[in-house]
Amino acid sequence: MFKRPHYIGLGLVVVLSLTILNLPSQVTARLKLGIGSIFLPLFGLASSAHQVAGRAGDTIVPKSQLITENQVLRRENQELKIQADHAKEIERENARLRQLLGWQQQKPWKLKLGNVILREPANWWRTVQIDLGSRDGIRVNMPVLTTDGLVGRIASVSLAQSQVVLLGDPNCKVSALVQNESRVSGVIGPYGPIDGSLVSMTYLPPNANVKPGQNVVTSGNGGIFPKEISIGKIVDAHPAEFGLSTEARVKLAADLTSLEEVFVLIEK
Repeated sequence: MFKRPHYIGLGLVVVLSLTILNLPSQVTARLKLGIGSIFLPLFGLASSAHQVAGRAGDTIVPKSQLITENQVLRRENQELKIQADHAKEIERENARLRQLLGWQQQKPWKLKLGNVILREPANWWRTVQIDLGSRDGIRVNMPVLTTDGLVGRIASVSLAQSQVVLLGDPNCKVSALVQNESRVSGVIGPYGPIDGSLVSMTYLPPNANVKPGQNVVTSGNGGIFPKEISIGKIVDAHPAEFGLSTEARVKLAADLTSLEEVFVLIEK
């Protein structure tokens, strides 16, 4: 059954075993330590692999949980963006109000700052509501302006609000003059419904030497608007019907389409 090489191998194993058993205890201990050092890295590698596999199993997250967390992060990101935009708008508003306050202190008039709270959709370009009323000392026909120029006048007043009729409305006529050498005067009135930034200046003398770019300001006549409030600039001029007077188009200095805060002139 067993071939000769097998007997030889078995004999060598027996001899080696007997030799090891008869060795001194110190030599046997050292021999065991050496053999153990050979197999120890293999045991450590197996243990580390087991630990890595365990940790990998712990870190696996279900797909539904990942989707939920992603949605939460998206929502939080949108909320932070809205908060940042709101903070920027507050910063811009504060800067604008500081500028308005500085401008107000430079003027010789008594001015009260109000906020535009409503624009009528059917009459968008011609009237606005502000948050000042009779309790704030507001009365009908008081001039309304911005740092850029004249806006209009108070048309009606309640306790806490007022309606402002704007330049270009037929109910807001203004006596004005052109700041040139002749300082000719006329009346500011509506030009047309298409462009709310333009008004007409009528009843100018037939020989009025008005040119594009010349400033137009209030004349102080009429008892409502003080003198020298900016209205706008001449765009062009042409003879009126029958050549009895001259008419001009005026580009308003104040942007009536983006009013947020306005001043009401309480006293001169």
